[in-house]
Amino acid sequence: MGPERPGCGGLSARPGAGCRPVVALAGNPNTGKSTLFNVLTGLNQHTGNWPGKTVLVAQGVARHRGRPYTIIDLPGTYSLLASSLEEQVASDFLCLQRPDVTVVVADATCLERNLNLALQVVEVTDKVVVCVNLIDEAERRGYAVDVRALADELGVPAVATVAREGRGVAELLDVIEGLVDGTIVTRPRRATYGPEVERALERLESRLAGRLPPGAAVRWLAARALCGDQSVLRLLSDPEEAVATFLPRTARGPLAKAENVPAEGRASS
Repeated sequence: MGPERPGCGGLSARPGAGCRPVVALAGNPNTGKSTLFNVLTGLNQHTGNWPGKTVLVAQGVARHRGRPYTIIDLPGTYSLLASSLEEQVASDFLCLQRPDVTVVVADATCLERNLNLALQVVEVTDKVVVCVNLIDEAERRGYAVDVRALADELGVPAVATVAREGRGVAELLDVIEGLVDGTIVTRPRRATYGPEVERALERLESRLAGRLPPGAAVRWLAARALCGDQSVLRLLSDPEEAVATFLPRTARGPLAKAENVPAEGRASS
């Protein structure tokens, strides 16, 4: 099963063509992401294997103010660095298929761990909302989560929810609608690097652009290539030459560190 918009010929079509907007739910395991999916879609959902993978992905339809949205419940993942099959599916979907909106579901009781994924997702797309779920559990533990301050820091909307009770879900849907329609404009806080790395990214982006689907997250994927991500390097005719040519050896270590790449996934330094 690959998620598709009925009558739109797949996910590459945009809402302006009369297609149903696609909303991806991304998040760490055990954040209540699938509970939110069930609340949004009710019985109007199904699951199936991702094409060519053994990973199950759930898809359903939500309606808000009479408008239908395709909701994709991506596999739980801690990162877009794709160290597992589940993470590969989530990363490929967000970087290559490019949903209209990505909802990053975070556990309010351990935001520090969950925001790593959120920071990576805002590198990939502007159309992001952070759903701070399990806010009731946080309150019971005496935690106060300032979602407005969080939104200001990230540059994207943040909404507090208790998915299992439906609390905050209507507000979340309002934000999704605003992101789809363009009435909510985001200004994500993104990583910037030194001049050497920025020049390398720019040059490599031009190399990758012609080998990726329209609208793909080229900058993020270029950064992954410079860190030695084999799944991206395979797109280049000479991967080793590309890394050596575009990124000076002295700059590779800092980039890998900045991107939180596991040691085995980094370009050698």
